[in-house]
Amino acid sequence: MHSAVPLGGSRSPRSGSFGLARAGQYREALQMPELSRFYGIIIRMFVEPSERHHTAHFHAYYQEDTAVFSISPVELLAGSVPQRQQRLVEAWAELRQQELLADWELLRLGRRPAPIAPLG
Repeated sequence: MHSAVPLGGSRSPRSGSFGLARAGQYREALQMPELSRFYGIIIRMFVEPSERHHTAHFHAYYQEDTAVFSISPVELLAGSVPQRQQRLVEAWAELRQQELLADWELLRLGRRPAPIAPLG
């Protein structure tokens, strides 16, 4: 079963099944398809089609920070990014919620997700 990207560091407000160690986050990120990129933020998503997975979610990367957001409702599940970038990710996800859900379903079926337009 795939485990969510590690979200270590002292700024992480949450822990649990989405929490990961920073050492593994970049390796994991390479295995997750990139959906969008805007203002230095990279959005990725991964689902293991043969395994039961967490709530529909995506990963946001900004510099050395990583956060995991649920899709519906859009909210921070784990990790952290600076407040400004968090607001941008949340606004983007609200605008692109249906596309994110469609990509989650594609990945769940073992198919490649479609790119999603950036914010702005």
